[in-house]
Amino acid sequence: MSRRTISALGSALFLAAGVFAVLASVRQSHVLAAADTEPTYNRNGDLIAPARYREWTYLTSGIDMSYTANATPGHSMFDNVFVNPEAYQRFVKTGTWPDRTIMVLEVREAKDRGSINLGGHYQGTDVMGIEVHVKDETRFPAKWAFFEVDSVKGIGTLIPQGAPCYSCHAEHGAVDTTFVQFYPTLLPIARQKQTLSAAFQKENAMVAKP
Repeated sequence: MSRRTISALGSALFLAAGVFAVLASVRQSHVLAAADTEPTYNRNGDLIAPARYREWTYLTSGIDMSYTANATPGHSMFDNVFVNPEAYQRFVKTGTWPDRTIMVLEVREAKDRGSINLGGHYQGTDVMGIEVHVKDETRFPAKWAFFEVDSVKGIGTLIPQGAPCYSCHAEHGAVDTTFVQFYPTLLPIARQKQTLSAAFQKENAMVAKP
């Protein structure tokens, strides 16, 4: 074999190795991306909270929202809702949530004084709480489960099925026990796809009456 042939063969092998490395890197990045947007649990059954949820699809923000008449927290709060991109894309197409949906509710302090602000509220840097709503049909008998997250440890503790949040969502959720009625970009889609729950439609009709 000539020196030129050996050199050409070496170049071809080097190029093939480079292509393989690129493909392996792309494949690994897809695996990591999928893992970051899939429900993951530790040996105790606790949820490993998604660390990069703020890079997911943003759904809405609320301020001082309460589902009970006499709730007086004593301070204002914002809540921000994010959902994993795969679930969002599926909702846009079908008007409902697929299995493995992860919704993150992030609660932040509402501040009114700072810099040049003279009125209204803006979100502070302190996270006051995180709650995760997961649809995992093979793991939970009710399909959906709530987790309260320790933001320092990044671990979500399962909220028992008897907690009020489950019955509240089941009775008032607009789509698949979730509060799509508060997600302004998704409510029209649910109406178009005719996936709104009968209970919500009845409740909404009563509220709309003069």
